Amino acid sequence: MSVTPLPPLAGLEPARLDWRCDDTGESAPLSTQFDDVYFSRHDGRAETEHVFVQGNDLPRRLAAWTAERPFVIGETGFGTGLNMLCAWACFDAHAPAGARLHLVSTERYPLRRDDLARALAAWPDLASRAERLIRQWPHPVAGVHRLPLDERVTLDLHFGDAAERLTLLEGQVDAWFLDGFAPSKNPGMWHPELFTAMAAASRPGATFATFTCAGVVKRGLAGVGFAWRKVPGYGRKREMLAGEIAAPPAGVAQVRRQHTPWFSPPPPRPAGHVAVIGAGIAGTSMARALARRGVRVTLLDREAPGAGGSGNRQGVLYVKLAAEANDHSRFYLAGLQYTLRWLEQLDPGHSLWSPSGVLQLAMNEREASRQARFLAAHPLPESLLDGVDAEQASAAAGIDLAHGGLAYPAAGWVRPGALCQFLAAGPGIEYRQAEVAGLAQNDGGWQLALDDGETLAADQVVIANAGAANRFAATAALPLQLVRGQVSQLELPQGAPRLARVVCGGGYVAPALDGMLTFGATFLPNDTDTTLREADHAANLAELERELPALAQALREAGVALEPAACQGRAALRAASPDKSPYAGPVPDVEAWRAAYAVLAKDASRVPAVPGRHHPGLWISAAHGSRGMASAPLCAELIASRICDEPLPLEWPLVDHLHPGRRVIRDLIRNR
Repeated sequence: MSVTPLPPLAGLEPARLDWRCDDTGESAPLSTQFDDVYFSRHDGRAETEHVFVQGNDLPRRLAAWTAERPFVIGETGFGTGLNMLCAWACFDAHAPAGARLHLVSTERYPLRRDDLARALAAWPDLASRAERLIRQWPHPVAGVHRLPLDERVTLDLHFGDAAERLTLLEGQVDAWFLDGFAPSKNPGMWHPELFTAMAAASRPGATFATFTCAGVVKRGLAGVGFAWRKVPGYGRKREMLAGEIAAPPAGVAQVRRQHTPWFSPPPPRPAGHVAVIGAGIAGTSMARALARRGVRVTLLDREAPGAGGSGNRQGVLYVKLAAEANDHSRFYLAGLQYTLRWLEQLDPGHSLWSPSGVLQLAMNEREASRQARFLAAHPLPESLLDGVDAEQASAAAGIDLAHGGLAYPAAGWVRPGALCQFLAAGPGIEYRQAEVAGLAQNDGGWQLALDDGETLAADQVVIANAGAANRFAATAALPLQLVRGQVSQLELPQGAPRLARVVCGGGYVAPALDGMLTFGATFLPNDTDTTLREADHAANLAELERELPALAQALREAGVALEPAACQGRAALRAASPDKSPYAGPVPDVEAWRAAYAVLAKDASRVPAVPGRHHPGLWISAAHGSRGMASAPLCAELIASRICDEPLPLEWPLVDHLHPGRRVIRDLIRNR
């Protein structure tokens, strides 16, 4: 139902650089795509400070910043990142201790990591900030890449065409760095769509600054409501432009919702204290995301962190993408990339996870054909996803494999139960063992009735308790399917063969952890019994034999009994939505939606211009199914960003795709 098509799932062409020396013998990067320099060879740092930092009056504005939401800077053309690192340094120097900074930047030709490091090495005083950026530098894939630079500063890199990326941005900007190569060198960026998108994404009073005084820029800015003025430029450049927009043109920001008014976001509310119900990976990542923003969090679970479906000793972190790009695949690819960066920052020592790599085997001709179609249609970086033949797959896995498939070199496995416990014990999070028996809205927020007879008051609530997420009155209309899954484990003797990669086919087999081989898992919809079953161990063993016959034979030769009686394991329930995408966002007032949009049952083209009503301050992160490690952390960032009035870490059509009310609209249109 989105009206803005998303770009293909694809890698981007990296920046092509020519490193030339100036009069002092120092090298500086020049773009061969545009035949223009990234920064002034005379003094790039001073030029950035003059044009963008002082041009937007950032020292004074940041020093006076007292809002609960972050100050947001938008940029066209990330380049080497120098502008954003200078803004970050300015923020650290001037902003109050409780302030936060959010940086949003577009880039069509991302630098390679080594080139980025070389370019930023010119400024040793920025080295610690540059190192955090370089360590998290994403794959050159079109889309949004969120990088938490520190506890107070977040960077969203929007890789792709600047106008396209800003049109897809869900968020508002306080100050613009209108950068990018000169209009004469890069005319494709400086066109009317860019200025329209900037205006739509601007808060009232948003400022801008740019090095250029070109007529196309002045006319473009004025045409969408920006007032501009010439001010002194830097160095040999006599003049530059600066200005502001009193208010975006009426209606420009509402165009995206004209066909889907039900997805209009709820207005911001106070969020001093948030209760999170459920301490699996959805709930604990949610608690972590909020606590990082200074929100006081109470995390509640009837058992313990990681006690339910997130409680396995070892779980696989990978995704299965559709041959033809759809919103489901776009979201999961973004989620996988975010989780990998998130885990590396949380646990750089890899005690809770391992980027071992994942092989997704093509076990039959149909799957091989599907994978081939995917690779042909989606040219992604080999560092993220690549096709391999049986010989290459065998070399990567360390065991003979009969099939090739897809390789995810950066993916791997996680200790989900231990990760949940680690997150629940984080600063700013109070864990409380209790079951929430009821939710009631009051004037200031929500009242939670606990099973021990006590009550808990919170400004806002996030429901993240998996299969029980729709047992509250407000969420009862959101369909969930429970799926039983049993994993099996075998203890390995010394000298037994070891996998080097996770291998997936009909099931999965992970590299041994602490001498235990984990494999599985069964998939039984609508079965809610969590008792261990020998029949399920037998099914997992049969799948192990089918996927990895060479490993099974080697295990037998090492004395491992491949029998159900020799297996240990764990059975748990996961919850899925009918369309297999998570629910992540505000909880709709279903009865109000049914009344407001009843006409859709007769004519789906008659869309009432009525924004969707939501239960104020009530959110849900659920239906993560068996891919929760790839989906839950990014969903947590999405919801935390909404709660804290920040730009979102996904394009707005993907935000709509995850909206919990999507099923309500679907059923109305189908007259159910």
